[in-house]
Amino acid sequence: MKTAKSLWRVSVVTTPEAEDAVSELLGSVLGQPVSSYFDLETGLCTVTVYCRRKLAWPGGIRGEIAAGLVQIEHCGLKIGSGKVTQAKVRREDWAESWKRHFKPIEVSGALLVKPSWSRKTPREHQAVVVLDPGLSFGTGQHPTTAFCLRELARCGKIRTGRSFFDIGTGSGILAIAATKLGYSPVHAIDFDPEAVRVARANARANGVHNQLRIAWKDVTKLPIRPARRYDLICANLISTLLISERRRLVAHMHRGGTLVLAGILKPEFSQVRKSFSKLGLKLAGRKIENEWCSGSFCFTKKNNLEEFE
Repeated sequence: MKTAKSLWRVSVVTTPEAEDAVSELLGSVLGQPVSSYFDLETGLCTVTVYCRRKLAWPGGIRGEIAAGLVQIEHCGLKIGSGKVTQAKVRREDWAESWKRHFKPIEVSGALLVKPSWSRKTPREHQAVVVLDPGLSFGTGQHPTTAFCLRELARCGKIRTGRSFFDIGTGSGILAIAATKLGYSPVHAIDFDPEAVRVARANARANGVHNQLRIAWKDVTKLPIRPARRYDLICANLISTLLISERRRLVAHMHRGGTLVLAGILKPEFSQVRKSFSKLGLKLAGRKIENEWCSGSFCFTKKNNLEEFE
């Protein structure tokens, strides 16, 4: 019987604020796909690359990574401990490690999100989304995705058949969850063609591919006078994009609709809030978790859509 070959795991422990920058660093230095795990208990991210051979250690690659982390810190991002480790793992251990990290998530009793290997059974009348971790963002573990899921469940209780628009769909988790919760129609877009492919595959795996529409589209090209408006919109994007495209986002809202803005770092939230308040939106709810801040917005009574079209 052949012994399974081993892999070498190179990891950096960092903050959610620096997660993207550290992921980019590891990917460029090691030339391999990057995975990231967010620990809800510690509030830290572990960014990991798996290599087929042991790397020069210390010095060499580790020195290059360390230098990159220093540069990230000089750019103003807090990297936390920035601890860099290398460890040998068996291939089957690597596969099983995903199963230890990604646990089922229950959202206010209305929704259960679980990986395919979980045996957890849903409660009565609880919608189920089966989603395995992959390269596209969104498994429900991250605070920003979790907030959007909670808002989906909350708004879905108000009235069935509400329309939903998912901007920056990633894995498609929100669009799939919305369909399972009874939203209709459900539309989703992403600028990354790979994300669109993965989201469509996830929708098919959940049996809802014929009940929603996922398309490749650039948010900066959305019409300022759309043919359709939505009851609920989730925009999980970086704050600069939320601010620059705020008129397009708001133009897609129904008069009594809700706009959920997520993916915002805490220091940037006040500017996002101020930008949208100028378009007649007020903050209806907010959640701060670790480095992230997300919010739900609705129209103030005195404004109407024509004011900013």
